[in-house]
Amino acid sequence: MSQAARPAIISVEHVCKSVTDSTGTLDILRDIDFTLAERETAAIVGASGSGKSTLLSIIAGLDTPTSGTVHLAGQDIFALNEDDRAALRAHKVGFVFQSFQLLGNLTALENVMLPLELAGRKDSRKAATDMLARVGLTTRLNHYPRVLSGGEQQRVALARAFVVQPAVLLADEPTGSLDFATGETIMELMFDLNRELGTTLVLVTHDRGIAARCVHRITIEAGRVVDS
Repeated sequence: MSQAARPAIISVEHVCKSVTDSTGTLDILRDIDFTLAERETAAIVGASGSGKSTLLSIIAGLDTPTSGTVHLAGQDIFALNEDDRAALRAHKVGFVFQSFQLLGNLTALENVMLPLELAGRKDSRKAATDMLARVGLTTRLNHYPRVLSGGEQQRVALARAFVVQPAVLLADEPTGSLDFATGETIMELMFDLNRELGTTLVLVTHDRGIAARCVHRITIEAGRVVDS
């Protein structure tokens, strides 16, 4: 299917986000509006404090906009209640964070098996083992996060995110805690898996090189999209 014919997987519609405290109202996001098709890659870029991570959280339904909405895989996620949004995330969305977010009391294999087990998959051990092999960690299945390097932990996080074959992968500064060479390896894996599994990839990054590899660059300044 050509790119033009691919259906939209993410539609951000006039999203605004404001917070109010004793000092007044701060507008974090102002009328954000864009659409991404299936299998596309997009980098959200901008200065620190521009609202990038807030936008990513709203796309995931982890944060709520002050106004506007997001359609994810055809669902208006803010028309759903919190439990239904969580169920949609479990089936459609994978996450990769700068800080890895692995469970320290679980091995690499158990961390990757967890979302499969929560989804009731009977083949969770085999699927997790296969995905860890795909990211080059066959010999580290039974190791705990504390004995894995940063790059290895991020590979586990990638395996955990992709093992459910999500429609969308959201990544927040996925190489921010890694050295350059390790970060390059992680990004190669992420783009390879994006192509192999047909997952739409949306990532927040300060790295111009990473952003340049994405089909779309959504630049945010002072809470507004200035190009996309």
